[in-house]
Amino acid sequence: MDDYQQFINQIKGKTGIDLSLYKEAQMKRRLTSLREKRGFTTFSGYYNVLSKDQQLFEEFLQRMTINVSEFFRNPQRWDVLEYKILPRLLKKQTKIKTWSAACSTGEEPYSLMMLLLKYLRSTQIDLLATDLDQSIIDRAKKGFYPERSLKEVNQSMLNNYFINEQVGYRVKDELKKMITFKRHNLLAERFEGGYDLIVCRNVMIYFTEEAKSELYEKFSHALKPGGVLFVGSTEQIFNPHKYGLETEDTFFYRKI
Repeated sequence: MDDYQQFINQIKGKTGIDLSLYKEAQMKRRLTSLREKRGFTTFSGYYNVLSKDQQLFEEFLQRMTINVSEFFRNPQRWDVLEYKILPRLLKKQTKIKTWSAACSTGEEPYSLMMLLLKYLRSTQIDLLATDLDQSIIDRAKKGFYPERSLKEVNQSMLNNYFINEQVGYRVKDELKKMITFKRHNLLAERFEGGYDLIVCRNVMIYFTEEAKSELYEKFSHALKPGGVLFVGSTEQIFNPHKYGLETEDTFFYRKI
């Protein structure tokens, strides 16, 4: 067994995270760069210290998770969500259950909540936001962002939901409290069910085809009939019917 493969097995044993489900070339390149940056010539030497040093371990987790850093990323897709998908979802119900999966540092779930609040009261919205890395979740809960991350946020939303702190903006506490943040491993842990909308963007491109297929299956089971999976701009599902889904719009898939 080579050095990298042994490292994968050790990480899986320690954390439950299976790195073999990620595309090997990308993951190995990213982790080799991190290992060398910290002065280790082998993965076994890196793991020996990593397993005892919390700071090094947190850095490793952050490097292997993919952090999106923009509100309303790809705004045209958010327009489709607002003007096509949401009107259908809200036509026959007054509450909505949503999940921002792989939510990174929080821009996505905050964007989603601000959009939903244009049409619903907070008591009508159940929004879960999850990520693999607890330190990333902690940053999302703090809700502080540089100005460049908010270029797609309109002035009304800025005024209503953010505090200008000169070097950036902080999400107001009342918006933070509307979202449930928690750690979750997409590849290893069970999913809740009954969702009207699941947003999982710009993370599946890093997984193997087998892992992606398993995730699409799990997402489909987690959606209510008529519920929607919203994926990233490089993550089109070419055989949605295989998972009990159908294309409602580009990057939006409805549970049949």
